[in-house]
Amino acid sequence: MKILIVEDESINASRLKRLLEELEPDCQILGIIDTVVDTVSWLQSNPCPDLITMDIRLADGLSFSIFDEVEITCPVIFTTAYDEYAIRAFKVNSIDYLMKPIEKNELEHALTKFKSLNKTDSNVNNIAGILKELIQKPVYRLRFLVTYRDGYKSVDVADIDFVYSEFKTSNLFLKSGVIISIPQTMEELEQELDPNVFFRANRQFFIRAESIKSIANYFNAKLKIQLKLDLEREVIISREKAPFFKQWMDR
Repeated sequence: MKILIVEDESINASRLKRLLEELEPDCQILGIIDTVVDTVSWLQSNPCPDLITMDIRLADGLSFSIFDEVEITCPVIFTTAYDEYAIRAFKVNSIDYLMKPIEKNELEHALTKFKSLNKTDSNVNNIAGILKELIQKPVYRLRFLVTYRDGYKSVDVADIDFVYSEFKTSNLFLKSGVIISIPQTMEELEQELDPNVFFRANRQFFIRAESIKSIANYFNAKLKIQLKLDLEREVIISREKAPFFKQWMDR
């Protein structure tokens, strides 16, 4: 299996290469490319690989533009840190989409799907149509309608300081200090909240930059976050997620 990696972050590229070689010892990594321009040049000068793993946001733009310059006939596994809204578009078209940090079991599942694909499948040849659906601007939640006394009230997303899960219940911690329970799961909220505003720190927390009081190094390359409005809660970011959190903050 010949694989081309298109990824502009060296840490992610190295991790992906390692995982691919662990899962497919006989695979051949043809190269690691970090820009749209160089990817187009490589594809114009070389036979199409068996598989491409492609980050959506590259050093010089979105990888969508590659498809305007060169015909890609092989399956593509897309990777990204933020664009959760595209998951449905790829799942229904048999082209996988992995969220960073990429987990080994998820990559293994994507490779299994790749092996089962017929390369002449019209879904692969219709990748341009899939991309058109992908790049439509997502619509994120603006407010929550929550029960209040004998009726309901609206809570603006802008008034949320952070979101946490406790005893299998999701809770909005508002900037006013009020806590409101909501029926949505954390997984559902991951699709509904703008990833540019809210970062999913771990399974229990979504935080925003304004909610952070301090960021400290923690053991085993983890990070420990202290929240401004709730000093008792400690938010731990894993070693794998720490680089993506730093990128999210450093914008």
